Amino acid sequence: MGRFLGVGFTLTLLFCMAQGDVLHYDFVVKETPIDKLCETDRTILTVNGMFPGPEIRAHKGDTIYVNVTNMGPYGFTIHWHGVRQIQYPWSDGPEYITQCPIPTNSSFLQKVILTEEEGTLWWHAHSDWTRATIHGPIIIMPTNGTNYPYKFDEQHTIVISEWYARDTKDIIDEALASGGDPDLSVAYTINGQPGDTYACSNDSTYNLTVVQGKTYLLRIIHSGLNEEMFFGIAEHNITVVGMDGAYLKPLNTNFLMITPGQTMDVLVTADQTPGRYYMVFSPFVDTNAPSNDNVTRGIFEYSGSYNHSETPALPELPGFTNKSDAGNFTIQLRSLNSEEHPSTVPTNITRNITITVSVNQQPCPANQTCTGPDGSMHSASLNNISFWAPSISILQAYYNKTSGVYNKTFPDTPPFVFDYTGDVSALGEAANVSTEVLMINYNEEVEIRFQGTNFGAAENHPMHLHGYSFYVVGMGDGNFSDSYISEYNTVDPPYVNTVGLPKNGWTSIRFKADNPGVWFMHCHLERHSSWGMDTVLIVKDGPSNDQKLLPPPGYMPPCSGS
Repeated sequence: MGRFLGVGFTLTLLFCMAQGDVLHYDFVVKETPIDKLCETDRTILTVNGMFPGPEIRAHKGDTIYVNVTNMGPYGFTIHWHGVRQIQYPWSDGPEYITQCPIPTNSSFLQKVILTEEEGTLWWHAHSDWTRATIHGPIIIMPTNGTNYPYKFDEQHTIVISEWYARDTKDIIDEALASGGDPDLSVAYTINGQPGDTYACSNDSTYNLTVVQGKTYLLRIIHSGLNEEMFFGIAEHNITVVGMDGAYLKPLNTNFLMITPGQTMDVLVTADQTPGRYYMVFSPFVDTNAPSNDNVTRGIFEYSGSYNHSETPALPELPGFTNKSDAGNFTIQLRSLNSEEHPSTVPTNITRNITITVSVNQQPCPANQTCTGPDGSMHSASLNNISFWAPSISILQAYYNKTSGVYNKTFPDTPPFVFDYTGDVSALGEAANVSTEVLMINYNEEVEIRFQGTNFGAAENHPMHLHGYSFYVVGMGDGNFSDSYISEYNTVDPPYVNTVGLPKNGWTSIRFKADNPGVWFMHCHLERHSSWGMDTVLIVKDGPSNDQKLLPPPGYMPPCSGS
């Protein structure tokens, strides 16, 4: 078994940083037999034998220690999605960014530091595509003595996942070797249940039993790999009140659109005639890339006496390709911006960064047959750089001042200006493959403008930043123009960790660089991240001790390349 954090180090950090309670969880990753979708002779990787995995429940400001033991066939890492991990990226988890994989038959004690987060987040594997089955909720309640800014009677967690017909590591390894498209998922699941639209699944539909007149807080987590989703409940309105571990102004709607990586807290009142009503997740697809067009549905079922055998009503959701409804939902979201939960939007921007987001193609290597478009290899990039992960972690290289692992040359602007969302057929689609990081000074007020491009199979990209939440101050279609700055929302923009960049559009985010360390930034569509739609932000230390990267724990999983 692997070694653990030294006791002295643990206690020192505990006394220095813990503000709330200290909690302990044990995660054991192992192969678990499953019986789903007519499959009877298969295992999947799970945590503690559960799919989805176990829930972590804490209060704002708590510190959580999770002892992760790997009893599976290959190494992996775990990421605590949306937790800022102030000054302590050592437990953030992305493979070869902040750590190397946890080897088989070993353990790694990870420290999860909650500070400002309040609401619903989640944890997941951050190696290859193993998060398909290794994921679970993080529920962060208000600190003791404080209350939610809304009222409800009960709460339930709903995790939407994608189900694959075979091992997801094999799927992506084969796709990267051939340059072709990876297998599509074959189903979607709600809390592990495919629902009654799939074979061998009539008895495995997720049911939520409700009482007429009560209000329910639904904590919705999109853990899926590659498909964005619409969600609704037949004949019921929903009120969105939170997203990505922060509160929103209540938004009344009859559907929502959620991307992989995002969480949303919604209120639903059981105010209809007692009966059975379908709640449905249906994909949003705005690309010509291959996609899984199935749906999954659970049942919102009233208690009481009525004909329980009647077919449930179906919600009216936007069509699969309805980009307008998806965008109109997203731009309505606003931070709560109350006295208890104020917005602090940076307005004195000291660093402007523009990043083009592209799906590319790379030439097929000599003496190899590739199955990408026209015999090429799929690729993806940010500012025309397709990220190449090193064989040791960038965080360890940065901390130990190890040279030759990465370059500090990720540019603040695209390499050249063109009509990003217009006709790009005359431009080459190959990107530079390298390990580039973006260096940022401590306490800079940063604006990043993501600019979509029309290369390859353009689509909506959910962009996720580790170590930070950020304010989404602007979003639109087409090419960004400086004239749009005057239209920014700097009063109550949503404060999130994952944002959808519209297909052939732009999104502007702002944050204060007050968390030193090495932080991954990537598209949360797993196929795009695997193709290189990633980069790393290194936020330098500030002058005082509470502005500096903390030292590593006594044990980190070993790197074969170190």
